Amino acid sequence: MATAAAALTARARREIQHHFFAADAVRPERALPFDPANGFERRQFERMLKRHIIREESPGRYWLDVVHYDVDLRARHRRVRNILLAIIALILLANLAGALQLPR
Repeated sequence: MATAAAALTARARREIQHHFFAADAVRPERALPFDPANGFERRQFERMLKRHIIREESPGRYWLDVVHYDVDLRARHRRVRNILLAIIALILLANLAGALQLPR
C-alpha cells in the first residue's frame, strides 16, 4: 500500500511540474492558474508552495521557481542515496556478523 501511495505522489509531482514547464511558467510574468486534479496533486501542490518551489504571483496565478525546484530535487536524491547506502551497509554488516559467528 505504501508503494502505491508513493507512486501516486510521484505522479502528482510530475503532473504539476509538467503543467508549469509545458507552459514555460518559470518566471513571475509567465504565471498561470493551476487547479489540482485530485487530492494527491492538491497535497503536492501545497507542499511545493510551502517549499517555495511554486510561487504565487497574484491570487490564483502561479509559476515554478526553477532554482528552488533544482535544490529540492537534489535534496530528495541525496536522501534516497543515503537511505540506500545505509541499507547496503546494514546488509553487509549482517552478512559479516553471520560469517564471523563461531560454530556450536
